[in-house]
Amino acid sequence: MFMLWAIPLGIAVGFLARGQLDGLSRLRFRWAWLAVAGLLVQIVLFTPTGDRLAGTLGPAIYVGSTFLVFLAVLRNIRLPGMSIVALGSISNLIAITANGGFMPAEPAALATAGLDGPGEHTNSVVLETPAFEPLTDIFAIPEALPFANVFSVGDVLLGVGIVIVIAAAMRRPVAAQLEVQPTEA
Repeated sequence: MFMLWAIPLGIAVGFLARGQLDGLSRLRFRWAWLAVAGLLVQIVLFTPTGDRLAGTLGPAIYVGSTFLVFLAVLRNIRLPGMSIVALGSISNLIAITANGGFMPAEPAALATAGLDGPGEHTNSVVLETPAFEPLTDIFAIPEALPFANVFSVGDVLLGVGIVIVIAAAMRRPVAAQLEVQPTEA
């Protein structure tokens, strides 16, 4: 969910930093196909049809698709902000893997977001003592706000990193367009 907020926020920050939108077209994100494939698998996985098709393999598919996205992030680690994205990705991957292919959600966070519980067709579960609890979904966007949901510190890091990646990409063309003015002797 934070990725949805991070994209327009990154563009706004890019504009505030006097960047240009066409700078995003110059962004060289290698293995983008791998990241897109991993995210698409997750989108399908968390639908009623995807859940039914995956069956008991759902958690393994979720871990595998998250790992694919992480590999794509690592391939692009030199981009400004991508190290923060990597830290968020590995935080989420650790929490999901350590908890059997599910992201534990704190019951109080679920209540704040106005969610009755993890529900069907989701990666979330409520566990009494989740592994790596500080990395799980312990925060919430309150139900009164748009996109109310639970989130983790990894999600925050992903969002912040994406904002930096976008803003930095938008700024690059501005720096490239600066001309050195000859000095008068």
